[in-house]
Amino acid sequence: MPTNKDNMGATEIFRMPSADSTVPDLMGENALVHPTLTIVKGPSTGQVFELDESDITLGRDPKNSVFLNDMTVSRKHAHIDLTGIASGYASIEDLGSLNGTWVDGAIVNKALLKDGSTIQIGTFRMIFHTNRRPKRVETGA
Repeated sequence: MPTNKDNMGATEIFRMPSADSTVPDLMGENALVHPTLTIVKGPSTGQVFELDESDITLGRDPKNSVFLNDMTVSRKHAHIDLTGIASGYASIEDLGSLNGTWVDGAIVNKALLKDGSTIQIGTFRMIFHTNRRPKRVETGA
């Protein structure tokens, strides 16, 4: 019979029975129903804006729907139109900003946004999400 001294430094493997394992739903109770913009780079990284109106303004002025407090952002920088969100898309328009509005790596005057689009405004890089549940695709087998 091995002693404790013989097993020192040995790695033991613990396996949880599959009937006992669960995957926690961390966002279950806080499921977002409106489109969102999440800041992934720049000041306020991690901040999430829930876009609950059809017309969203972005800029350095605190009166904007999305307030981006940095000198690289114009007071009235851009506008997001969410009237087509039921179909899964939205559009963004630059409002004559000094540094421009970038969507998925290209500078734009106006562009369509889809789920996962990257928006760069000044030093802020944001991800746009529609937060629509994917539709189940039926296959005829």
